[in-house]
Amino acid sequence: MTHVRLTLILTTTSLFLAGTALAAHADTSPSVPPGTEPTASAPVNVDANDPDLKLPEGGTLAEPKVLDIKQVVEDQSGDERREDTNADVKFALQAEVLFGKDSAKLGAEAKARITSIADEIKTQNGTRVRVFGFTDDLGSAAHGDVLSKQRANAVQDILDQELNDPNVTFEVRGYGEQYPISSNATESGRKKNRRVEVSFPRGEN
Repeated sequence: MTHVRLTLILTTTSLFLAGTALAAHADTSPSVPPGTEPTASAPVNVDANDPDLKLPEGGTLAEPKVLDIKQVVEDQSGDERREDTNADVKFALQAEVLFGKDSAKLGAEAKARITSIADEIKTQNGTRVRVFGFTDDLGSAAHGDVLSKQRANAVQDILDQELNDPNVTFEVRGYGEQYPISSNATESGRKKNRRVEVSFPRGEN
């Protein structure tokens, strides 16, 4: 009886440890372009000599940091996605909404959507705007790089016209098939990856 009970305890412990290891190594969040990582942080007073802190011998506390809270809103069709964090606002527009197939020419609906983003930039007093283009992995990587940059340029042109503010600076890049936000194995995933993102720091004054 004792042997059976001990075996059950060890099995449960093994499952717990396996689950912990998987949780520690699982990272399903997509990578992000350089310079767009969360930046929100604030000092938090922690007494490193507090006896209630259980640190391994010789261990030290890392610099305190406040986690960046993210709120994501996507319209029902999935054509537009907005992400709000403590530090930034990001809009992701599906390429099909803005452009024709394999084209960098803006369609009829595009200007209204881009104008609404420009209005939000004004509301947030944004002065540093990133416009990044992305494609799926179909076709050559070189073609994707060129097309994504052309599309980002087209969106930036409209934003610049609508903002009409010499104090606003733009960073415009085409990343091609880099930094996918979904799997390229399906058309629905590729559609999400074909996008233009506009992001800017919030609440600059």
